[in-house]
Amino acid sequence: MFWERDIETLGPKALAALQMKRLAQTVGLVWKDVPFYRERFKKQGVKPGDIKSLDDVRRLPFTYIDDLRQSYPYGLLATGTSNIVRLHTSSGTTGKPKAIFFTRKDVDTAANLIARCLVMTGMTKRDVFQNMMSYGLFTGGLVMHYGAERLGALVIPAAAGNTERQMMLMEDFGTTSIHITPSYCLYLADVFDKKGVNPKKVLKLKRAYVGAEPHSEETRRKIEEVFGIDVFNSYGLCEMNGPGVAFECQRKDGMHLWEDNFILEIVNPETGEPVPDGETGELVLTTLCRKGMPVLRYRTRDLTRIVPGKCRCGRTHRRIARMIGRVDDMFVVRGVNIFPQQIERVLMSIKGVGRNYVIELAAYDKLTIRVELASAAGVSSVQDLALLKGEIEGKLRDEILVRPGIELSEPGTLPVSEGKARRVIDVRKL
Repeated sequence: MFWERDIETLGPKALAALQMKRLAQTVGLVWKDVPFYRERFKKQGVKPGDIKSLDDVRRLPFTYIDDLRQSYPYGLLATGTSNIVRLHTSSGTTGKPKAIFFTRKDVDTAANLIARCLVMTGMTKRDVFQNMMSYGLFTGGLVMHYGAERLGALVIPAAAGNTERQMMLMEDFGTTSIHITPSYCLYLADVFDKKGVNPKKVLKLKRAYVGAEPHSEETRRKIEEVFGIDVFNSYGLCEMNGPGVAFECQRKDGMHLWEDNFILEIVNPETGEPVPDGETGELVLTTLCRKGMPVLRYRTRDLTRIVPGKCRCGRTHRRIARMIGRVDDMFVVRGVNIFPQQIERVLMSIKGVGRNYVIELAAYDKLTIRVELASAAGVSSVQDLALLKGEIEGKLRDEILVRPGIELSEPGTLPVSEGKARRVIDVRKL
């Protein structure tokens, strides 16, 4: 199924022509109305007329997270506040937040992209969509809500938390689709386990859209297995409208990034130079349709790669692979670079391991991983526990090249979050 077949299946030349037209408009807009970019252009020695091809996007300056914070609150607006209808911000846990503004057209564009994504996964107006993400300043809840309504689905704005109520709503109203963080979805599975309820039998659930946290393919499979559903990976960030930047289709072979709305680059995170297709690097995005607050060449800090070849679904927009992490999520132990997702991938593949874990980093680079046992692990003796602990330690050592300490915990004893999970506790930075 398609939401906008003509756009979603544009040939390479037509898509490039559309991108170039919109890029020229965007560059002209920020030159005229955003002093921040006009000054950056002058420092870079470039004017709007110099951008004559898509390759010329590399002549434009990068935009960094600190630029957005330092421009807070109104420094990157391309229009008067009378034309702005919505504000979203980041959490701002490390200083000033990032303020992102939407005109009415920007709100409509974001909703339309979500509708496109949902239809791509098989959702229709006959579905019941339960949105279990936080509402408010966080973009994920409201933007996805508007997109599902645009499609015509019945939307339950459940928001995050209150697990008992979530379960009641799912059962009473026959929820078929949910929007949820992967960690909270696993926690929900644990609650069903504790109640002795099989979600496959009591729910009408067909699919889950998971986002807001990096997660592994192994975690996806675990969720699919316990609920008996399809789980679709999605990618978005508040700087680019929120969710709906890229989304998996029913093939689940990479996420289609909507190139009629964004210019996609993958660069070496250290040099900023482009890397060959298929090679992992930092995702850089330029908005093409944003009117209230266009953003040029934004350094997302997210690490991914372009998936080569054409997708069998028929869509022509290029695909990006699952994020392997963020540039600043990486931590170093005894000189080795480690991403949390490397650890999660191993843990979620081991029989007997539960759905929750915490990575702890202490003085002298001591790495300890606390892991919950699966409720039906069949681990009953000291010898069984020792064997499982040894298996976890060995497989992690092979993956991350560092021998971690392993602590096994009873199911349901590690801290849980009904929002974004805090997987890494680094006391070295406290």
